[in-house]
Amino acid sequence: MTGCAALIVSAGRGHRFGGELPKQYTLLAGEPLLRHTLRVFLDHPGVDTIRVIIHPDDKALYEAAADGMNLAAPVLGGAERQDSVRNGLESLESMAPDTVLIHDAARPFVSHDIISRVLNALKTSSGAIPAVAVGDTLKRGGENGLITETVDRAGLYRAQTPQGFRFSEILAAHRSFKNETLTDDAAVGEKAGLAIALIEGSEANFKLTSREDLLRAERRLASAETRTGMGFDVHRFVPGDHVTLGGVKIPHDRSLEGHSDADVGLHALTDALMGAIGAGDIGAHFPPGNAEWKDAPSDIFLKKAGELVTCAGGRIHNLDLTLIGETPKIGPHREAMIRRISEFLNLAPGRVSVKATTTEKLGFTGRGEGIAAQAVATVGIYNKY
Repeated sequence: MTGCAALIVSAGRGHRFGGELPKQYTLLAGEPLLRHTLRVFLDHPGVDTIRVIIHPDDKALYEAAADGMNLAAPVLGGAERQDSVRNGLESLESMAPDTVLIHDAARPFVSHDIISRVLNALKTSSGAIPAVAVGDTLKRGGENGLITETVDRAGLYRAQTPQGFRFSEILAAHRSFKNETLTDDAAVGEKAGLAIALIEGSEANFKLTSREDLLRAERRLASAETRTGMGFDVHRFVPGDHVTLGGVKIPHDRSLEGHSDADVGLHALTDALMGAIGAGDIGAHFPPGNAEWKDAPSDIFLKKAGELVTCAGGRIHNLDLTLIGETPKIGPHREAMIRRISEFLNLAPGRVSVKATTTEKLGFTGRGEGIAAQAVATVGIYNKY
């Protein structure tokens, strides 16, 4: 492959964090911490593939945290972080990406802007890392607990992730210095003589290392502005042999008429998401008279709505879809619809609801002339990470 691969380092034990689970699987706002981190990279258009490095004992935890996400198969970590990263890099060798991003699973608030700046810096440098200039006065302490000196903070930075590199160069560096203990991937690159750029990081891109950090993260997410959007759509029946609803093709004695595949459910969900962020409606982004969208699968529209939510600094909390019509029966296909919608938007299935109802033979749906759908989307808008 060409392009960019992201390695998410998630093989640590997090002993300082405490708790029954490794910190990357601890729940944050109802979801595993790792899932929050993965979502940021999945939503970034510059990242082509994502692979998570996991501890051998965490396979079940990983599978639950990454359920429904489009990721490369995980790779097992080693005894030390440096070993884990080398394992991850070597697992990508057959793919041969141009660049690689190496990111700590416990930094869920990395922004798209930071990722983009790292990638842009790789056009002129072998490596690039986000960093924050040290603002506090630094003191060096002795064994007796007393200050031994004040350290000049000029030119000092706190390193963050993702740390980006040209793939072949950082792989060679890790192999060359595998027997040395170095504190981060930039240090490995420095040891190999790579030119590594500093780009502007953010205080928001903090790493969760303690229970206090978890509380800080919970407060950050709790401070989100909650938005609600509603969507409604209707399509009439025409002669045919199937309908597509909720991304699922269902055999039927008629089809639905529309410029695209006429998936009334996905259309309603798309409008609900766009409404939640004030982004207009489906017709504004995908004009029905445009030949490009003739017979197009409606997941294109829904995925675009999801991207717009992310670009607005939002995350989807919940989707509730109701399909209204006499036929076809939705019950046998409900779970498949939930899975498909979850996959389209990289959501946990528990955040998607699909229901069906009739109008008791009243109106156009009662007469079997078409199907209607209404949807409600709940979105949290955060400070853009």
